[in-house]
Formats: sequence, structure tokens, C-alpha cells
Amino acid sequence: MATHLIVNAQVVNEGKIYEADVLVKNGRIEKIAAKQTAPHDAVVIDAAGKYLIPGIIDDQVHFREPGLTHKANIYTESKAAVAGGVTSFMEMPNTNPQTLTQDLLEQKYQVAQATSLANFSFYMGASNDNYDEVMRTDNTKVCGLKIFMGSSTGNMLVDSESTLEKLFANYEAIISTHCESEAIIKANLAKAKAQFGEQIPVQQHPIIRNEEACYASSSLAVALAQKHGTRLNVFHISTADEIALFQSDVDANASCEQVLQALAKKKISSEICVHHLYFDASDYDTLGSLIKCNPAIKAAYHKKALFEAMLNNRLDIIATDHAPHTWEEKQLPNYQAPSGLPLVQHSLQLLLSFYHQQKISLEKIVEKMCHAPAVLFNVRNRGFIREGYAADLVLVDVHAPYTVSKANILYKCNWSPLEGKTLTGKVTHTFVNGHLVFNNGAFDECMNGMRLTFDR
Repeated sequence: MATHLIVNAQVVNEGKIYEADVLVKNGRIEKIAAKQTAPHDAVVIDAAGKYLIPGIIDDQVHFREPGLTHKANIYTESKAAVAGGVTSFMEMPNTNPQTLTQDLLEQKYQVAQATSLANFSFYMGASNDNYDEVMRTDNTKVCGLKIFMGSSTGNMLVDSESTLEKLFANYEAIISTHCESEAIIKANLAKAKAQFGEQIPVQQHPIIRNEEACYASSSLAVALAQKHGTRLNVFHISTADEIALFQSDVDANASCEQVLQALAKKKISSEICVHHLYFDASDYDTLGSLIKCNPAIKAAYHKKALFEAMLNNRLDIIATDHAPHTWEEKQLPNYQAPSGLPLVQHSLQLLLSFYHQQKISLEKIVEKMCHAPAVLFNVRNRGFIREGYAADLVLVDVHAPYTVSKANILYKCNWSPLEGKTLTGKVTHTFVNGHLVFNNGAFDECMNGMRLTFDR
């Protein structure tokens, strides 16, 4: 593995921006200091005018392997991820077969070890009747347990009260939940069918999967966690109504160190996804089912409230819920198209659009996308630019224009709801475990990512 010296970088790390050179050797960050002399065998990268950030850790993606590989697979989506600065991902269990046994879980790890360009972890999945399998999970080697407390793609709904009680009472690591009330959604869907028949307009999606459905389920998850002292992380908060369920133990002006110290002590945390910050219900008129997802993108006042709650540290981390479907599937009539949209290649660029609008700082982007996931999940030696840590590093030209097009989309589905948009800022280099896997649009795929481990 080549030794690299990144010189003249503006390092964004732990709430500060400062100029430094970073030496990468044997897969690790060897030294962080100004004006270093390059070792004789080092490849020098001049980062003048660019920002160096830790690799992004995305705690919620759907890479569709096994069984749904006509939509995506671990290789294609991890390639898209590293092009977007995501060096580690945590993937969902609603594949085919569903990841409900330890054997099936390990099979996914074997595929990723052979094909993933990014570091990886996979959630153990819960069902109404696999409690014993769940409790066999090695939580030093697995990111956590995923519970669908509302049906979504793959229909892994867990609605047994006794099962939920047992899992919340006894699972020792992080439980992550998809929260939407099935009963409320079914009632709303029946009303929509009575009004529109089978041709329900996609604009009805946030009305069927409404604020009430989200709050009812999220509040149940929080109540169970409070009852049992569970470590809970609620995925993709999409409504202003749910914000009150989550606490911030620091104020909006707290330092990065204070925010992360408070997060490390939190029992109940939350995630916000980029599409719930960027799109709103008015976008259905032009993008239709391309932005149809669960939970639904809702009225504009929600995204404003969610953005403020993220800045105020009630919402703790930013992720994508990357969920590709084929173009043909998304062209199905109106409400029949599947839910989910691909985002992992472009999540950082969407946050940079907010940076250029002066809505968020670079330091806060790094805190929410890199540091906070590492702290929340106890990821070992990643998520920060620190000597001795794994060299998962990303160089970003925050001023370079980048137009999203079919020519540069790397998702297997080969579409994005952002097509035709010119965003300001792009990733130029991505290191994974010290290996320069992405370099100005070119890939070096001679090494794969590693399985994430956890200090628990």
C-alpha cells in the first residue's frame, strides 16, 4: 500500500478548521502536522484550496444484495458511496432472503468482504419470531438491530407487543427503528382508495403516511426505550411533530466536543435524512414517484423545523436511507411505484448546498455526518482525523461546480432525482483504510473495504 502525504489541506475536524499536512501510512493516519517533509516513498497530494474531512459514515443504506440485485448490489453502491465521500456504511436487513438469522447475516459480510469498496456493517433484522437468533448477535462485530415498527419495502413489520417488549428489554446494543403506525396508514390508504380508486396520485403519499402515523409509532418506540432503558436510535425523522420526543443536553452554541460528549451518554437518539432536509411536498408535482419514500417527504414547514432541530442537536446524525429502485419500477402508475430513492453518492453535495446558502458550517456537516455516527455506534478508530485512526479521508473542493447527469451517476439504477441540477462542491479524492480508491473520477479497486468493529 502506497504511503501518501496530503499537504496544504484545510483540515475540518472536531469543530475546527486548520491547515496541516497529513501523512497516511500502512492504512493509518501516521502524523498530522504543518509543513512535513515527505518520506522518500510517499506520493504527495497538494490539497491547496481544498478541505480534508473524515470519511462519512452512513448508518442507513439499502444496497439490495442478496436477492434484489436488479436494483443494486454491494459493489455498485459502495462505488457510488466512495465517489460521494462515504467511506463506511451500515446496511439494512430487508433483502431477499431477509437477514433474520446469524448465518444469513454472515453471508452478507462475506459478499461485502469480496466486493465492497467501502467499509461495511450489516444490521441484524428482527421479526415477530426470531428473538433467539437476535440474541446471538455479536455486538462488537455488528452495528445493531433493525426493527421495522411500520411496514416498508420488504415488509418486515414487527407488530407483536410481546416481541417488542422482549427486544427492548434485553437487546444490549443499539436498536434502530423505522417508525410509522401500520393501523393509521391502512386507514388513510382506505380513504384514498375510496376517493381515487387504484390510481391514487403520488401527492397523496404524505397524506397516507402522515404526521400522525409517524408520531404514534415514534412515541411508542421512545416509550418502550424509556421503560426498559434501551439504547434506541430512531431512523429518518420526517415531521416537526416528532422533534419533541428527543432531547438535547447541550445548547445550540455548544462546542463539537460538548455535543459529542452528550451524544455518547444519550440513551435515545435520532437521525435525519438528507431528502427530508432538501425536498418538500411541492416537489411531487415535478418529480412524482422519484421522491416517493417511507416515511414520506412532507410539507415545507417540516423540513425547516427539522433543519433547526438538527442544528440544535435534538436530531443527532445525518444519513441517506439510500434505497434504489429501477427506473422502470419508478415509472409505474402514480401510487403503485415503490418507495425509496438513491442518494449515497450525493449526500455530501446536498449538505454543501446548504453550506453555500450559509445555513450550516463545514464543521457542523462533519460533526453530523462523520463524528456523530462514530460516537453513536461506538465505531472503532474511525470518524475522526486523529493519529493512529484508520485513514478514511476525503478531499473536497467546495467551490467546484458539479452537474448531476447519467454520465456521472454510479448507482446501478442509473438515475437520481437530482439529475440536471448543478451543485457547488465535489469530492476529488477518497481514501479507504489508507488506500486512494477514488482520484478525480478514477477508481483504483485493488483493495476492498473492511468490516467495521465496535467498542462495546
